[in-house]
Amino acid sequence: MSSRCLRIAPGLPDRPSGRNGKPISALAAVFLLTLLGISTQSLAAPERAVPRELRVCSDPNNLPFSNRRLEGFENKIAALLGRDLHAQLSYVWWAPRRGFIRNTLNAGRCDVVMGVPVGFEMTLNTAPYYRSTYVFVYRKDHRQPSGSFDDSLLRTAKIGVQLIGDASTPPASALARRGLVGNVVGYTLFSGPAGSNPAQAIVDAVAGGKIDLAVAWGPAAAYFAKRRPTPLAIVPVQPEAEAGVPFAFDIALGVRRGDDTLRQALDQALARRRAEIGRILEVYNVPRVGERFVRASP
Repeated sequence: MSSRCLRIAPGLPDRPSGRNGKPISALAAVFLLTLLGISTQSLAAPERAVPRELRVCSDPNNLPFSNRRLEGFENKIAALLGRDLHAQLSYVWWAPRRGFIRNTLNAGRCDVVMGVPVGFEMTLNTAPYYRSTYVFVYRKDHRQPSGSFDDSLLRTAKIGVQLIGDASTPPASALARRGLVGNVVGYTLFSGPAGSNPAQAIVDAVAGGKIDLAVAWGPAAAYFAKRRPTPLAIVPVQPEAEAGVPFAFDIALGVRRGDDTLRQALDQALARRRAEIGRILEVYNVPRVGERFVRASP
């Protein structure tokens, strides 16, 4: 959803639940969960007081979400929450791969992971603080896609999609159902060398004419599209779900399972700082759709 939706390859574990309580399919979850490096293991943690230090496990090289320079919008939101809780903020940097949760949150190295989809079962999650969607990215001097995977434009277009190894993402699955696999060009979501953000390549390919358009996770696509010299635009994927596969996700914070005290404190901080969080998301050009926030616990 990363994040890197965010952002699990073959052998995806237990599925998270969607907004209506129904399971999110493996294909729908694969982008967001792999971007975040979600592991198949989850350990319960004893209840404890809200820490004086708020330790965040995060990707060191994944703008617009996070990096070591603290330039991502998740870095800004984490700093805001740390100040609200009067806790010193610190980071444990860990590249998102399989086993991320096992080796970081569940190993006690950190207290919170930013940007997990609501309903994900490997962590105890807060109320959502934004909802975003996959988008089509295209050049403004080209025909605008409608946002539907049934758009006739896609039949002859070279289409970029984000992939995790051999695993299919929601856009790739939607294109495959329409027999358009031959039109697809894949772009990895795994972090690369420092300064090479994984979500940037697919947007650069649209700007450079290597592909006609792309379908990418909205926060990253919109961030990089706005910063390219070639005029680019985005259109949200419609509808928000297809054949049980969602393209839009509510995004929350994840803490260790059983750590209700910290989850409750973060819920309350999110509620108090909602307007400020909204302004941060606007600065980073994060596309938001149909947000219906859960009320913070008392």
